Amino acid sequence: MAKEIEIDDNKIVELYMNACLLNKDNLSSVYAFCNYYEFEESKFYEYFTSFEALEMHIFKLFFTQTQSVLMNSKQYEAYDPKHKLLSFYYTFFELLTANRSFVVLKLKESKNKLEIIKKMQSLKEAFKLYVKELGIEKVDFKNDKINKLQDSSMSNLAWLQLISILKFWIDDTSTKFEKTDVFIEKSVKAGFDVMNIAPVKSVFDLAKFLWKEKGAMS
Repeated sequence: MAKEIEIDDNKIVELYMNACLLNKDNLSSVYAFCNYYEFEESKFYEYFTSFEALEMHIFKLFFTQTQSVLMNSKQYEAYDPKHKLLSFYYTFFELLTANRSFVVLKLKESKNKLEIIKKMQSLKEAFKLYVKELGIEKVDFKNDKINKLQDSSMSNLAWLQLISILKFWIDDTSTKFEKTDVFIEKSVKAGFDVMNIAPVKSVFDLAKFLWKEKGAMS
């Protein structure tokens, strides 16, 4: 019987990441993994149902750790949405870089996009919620369904932006991944330029005015 040791979800994450990089022969099953590190298999299942669930947790963990760092920064709270998102990306990719071997291994070993999507599903949900709560200025269409559609579209575009930065970072060969930092800055600037609602507001206000005037004259 395996020797039981003190273990929690964070310890399992640490052991699994090490095993992926150093001891892949011990990942044929959850039992083999637990037996190698000398703790009961039941301990693993107290926190995760499978290796797949564990990997989903790890990718979301990069998000939660990023949020933790940002929430401890007084400067971050004073930032506008654009600079908050920039800070998120810089911090997030700094954490990914600290775990680059694992991240690249897991994303490149996936045989198809569906596997990657599954691994990143929890991260995706958390990130999209984060974007919705950034307070990015939007047009109020005075219609709940349209406003919700606008929120959903904005968070989906932000997720696609994160994925494009991630792909760039994986292929980046520049020193200290400096090109990724430049790509982040340009991507966020371009994204907020596209979302610039000042022109949209002007058109929307004009349309409302004409609609009211048409009603008054009829």
